[in-house]
Amino acid sequence: MNRRIAREEILRRLREEITAGRQIVATGAGSGLVARVADRSAVDLIVVYSSGKFRQDGLASIVGALPVANANEVMLELGRERIFPVVRDTPVIGGIYTHDPTRDLDDLLDQMITTGYSGVINFPTVGRIDGSYRADLESLGFGFAQEVEMLRRAAARDLLTLAYVYTPHEAAQVVEAGVDVVVAHGGVTGGGDIGLARTRTLDATAETFTGIFDAARAARDDVVVLTHGGPIITPEDAAEIAARTGAHGFVGASSTERIPIENALKTVYAAFKAGPGA
Repeated sequence: MNRRIAREEILRRLREEITAGRQIVATGAGSGLVARVADRSAVDLIVVYSSGKFRQDGLASIVGALPVANANEVMLELGRERIFPVVRDTPVIGGIYTHDPTRDLDDLLDQMITTGYSGVINFPTVGRIDGSYRADLESLGFGFAQEVEMLRRAAARDLLTLAYVYTPHEAAQVVEAGVDVVVAHGGVTGGGDIGLARTRTLDATAETFTGIFDAARAARDDVVVLTHGGPIITPEDAAEIAARTGAHGFVGASSTERIPIENALKTVYAAFKAGPGA
């Protein structure tokens, strides 16, 4: 059973990877199988989101941001029943939906600690929403500022804090609040059977992420910066974006737990079907 790992210990490990010139790798895990393999493969962080359940159910990640399940309960249940029984020593981060008005946020953070989570990330996030709907949410108190406050409360409990951000302004907000890791989000991941057919280009994504990381580092120069989503599908994509933006690594979900499984299963099924002499 995984033990909860202190924030300073996780940061020590991450900084050790950065100093050694190795990329930090975090992966979503919506099943015990993915979590077990990640834990035995020197992955630095395992992230449990509501979207992970849907990925492992064969559905698109974006379902995790729709009102089809209780995101916080899914995260807690996945941790208790699927992830912690098989993870030995990798810190496990839980995705919190801050805006559930029926759940006390402090109670939720305490539950996460009891369950064994070592950190939090703001997912689902209103950062992914724009236009008039986003304006309505913000005006009614369901905005990004509430997610920043959640991250402050998590940090006060010695939980590692990761923040998905989409703009330089959001990056500055979370770093000024003391967040440990800024994750620049490129939108829904392309590729595989159910990813977006078209995403922004790597060039456009690198430009956006550079602005985000410049704002984060201006607020605090020791912040860890990671990338996620959009056109970053392969290890080569992640390495190119890191080289162009100065990112310390990558947070994968579809790229590390859905697309590789799709590809591996297709290959093995085709080989079995081919039979003797193939």
